[in-house]
Amino acid sequence: MANKIAYKARDLIELGDDFILASVVETEGSTPRKKGADLIMWKNGEGKMGTVGGGLLEAETEKICIEMLKTKEKTRRYEFILDEDRASEEGALAMGCGGNATVQLEYIEAANPGDVLKRFEAGSKAYVFGGGHVAYALEPILRHIDFDVTIIDDREEFANPERYPEAERTINCGNFDHCFDELDIDEDSYIIIVTRGHRGDLQVLRQALQKPYAYLGMIGSRNKNEKLYSILREEGVTEEQLSTVHAPIGLEIGSETPEEIGVSIAAEIIQVRASR
Repeated sequence: MANKIAYKARDLIELGDDFILASVVETEGSTPRKKGADLIMWKNGEGKMGTVGGGLLEAETEKICIEMLKTKEKTRRYEFILDEDRASEEGALAMGCGGNATVQLEYIEAANPGDVLKRFEAGSKAYVFGGGHVAYALEPILRHIDFDVTIIDDREEFANPERYPEAERTINCGNFDHCFDELDIDEDSYIIIVTRGHRGDLQVLRQALQKPYAYLGMIGSRNKNEKLYSILREEGVTEEQLSTVHAPIGLEIGSETPEEIGVSIAAEIIQVRASR
């Protein structure tokens, strides 16, 4: 969605149409959308793209957008309480989420848009655990579909800037026991597990299941993956948690080579990203 909004914002600027950019800049507790969700509105509300969460939050934000399009006020910031039980309070909306969302709204002049387009340049974050043949084939594909890619491996020769010169980052973690320590994982993170062996896969998966993520995929056969799942079940991991793992990783397209597997993984990630 961010790319679509960026393209639309660029088109509006080229056409000379001013617009409002509304962005979720902070959340607390349960909210329909998290930080980074954007909505743009133009032509006094006749045009709209994106979302800040739907429901009353969306309706109230749209109302403010229409008002700002008329007044041309530069910036507003609202802290919404999304709680039915607190609906009588100032800034509260009768929504069942129970959390809080801060929305910032900006009037963007087409004649003087500033750096608004640069805000959309950062891609989604992909974290590839394992820097071997599959990762080597996958990394450039992910970059071409707007992901910032971090490669993590326990071997320096497979996680370095020389091997991955265009990756956002490479990390030699020494071992996978604490491989998430240097990473800022959130609900928009895409986690790909392609280490060189079962032990590494298990170490990464065990930690990944304790993190938020948009996508979690692991390479390997169903038989191998079921063995790892059995170990995790004994450790208290639930079936609900395991059901979120894409394993075997990638869409079933008959892939065999590292390059074909890379394409199948990227295709599955595109599918997941589009559904979100």
